[in-house]
Amino acid sequence: MKYYYDFHLHSCLSPCGDEDMTPNNIVGMAKLLGLDVIALTDHNSCANCEAITAVGKEAGLCVVPGMELSTSEDIHMVCLFPDVEKAMVFSHYVREHTTSIPNRPDIYGRQCIMNREDEVLAQEENLLLMASNISIESAYETVREFGGFAYPAHIDRDSYSVTAVLGDLTPECNHGFAGISYDADVEKLKKLYTLDGVELIQSSDAHYLENMKEALNTIDLPELTPQAVVNYFARRAK
Repeated sequence: MKYYYDFHLHSCLSPCGDEDMTPNNIVGMAKLLGLDVIALTDHNSCANCEAITAVGKEAGLCVVPGMELSTSEDIHMVCLFPDVEKAMVFSHYVREHTTSIPNRPDIYGRQCIMNREDEVLAQEENLLLMASNISIESAYETVREFGGFAYPAHIDRDSYSVTAVLGDLTPECNHGFAGISYDADVEKLKKLYTLDGVELIQSSDAHYLENMKEALNTIDLPELTPQAVVNYFARRAK
């Protein structure tokens, strides 16, 4: 069955993420927009995944625990996991492999960790924009070892993308999927980069509620669960 998705969303935990991007607000907006499944992909942390997956379950929305990983090359990767437990183990791993630089709330905003009632439990003190020491070549296998799947984010952008840093979707970085923005020119991308056999995953990368988009793209799943989403990618990967 086909389900409408957005696999790249940020909460108020992400630097520059609006504080209105709370678990309940994100889920509520996703339902209004007609989405069936979303992924929370905050920068270098999965700390808000538990709250939003609980809220999503109550609202009848499938929420995939995820992360937008910053590799050692400063390339952003969408990482998706079948459950919160695996996501959090990976989150701790990334924290251990990232240099600790204090956040500047006056510049980047507060990085808020919330519960399912949208109450602030804590603030992440380390800036979550920092690159980890996990290379893009090792990121795929590392995420798989934690039970998830990863693909390069927003390859249409001129910063923080594999195409901007390496010039193309190189064979070492091509596992069959790549993320693009909603305003991406797909035909132009196909002329510029090696995208034969690559399935493009179009998502909003929303940091503000108003940046979330109406349901547009679908994914064909046997059941609507985070595990089914991860299986979809893993079974079709190169």
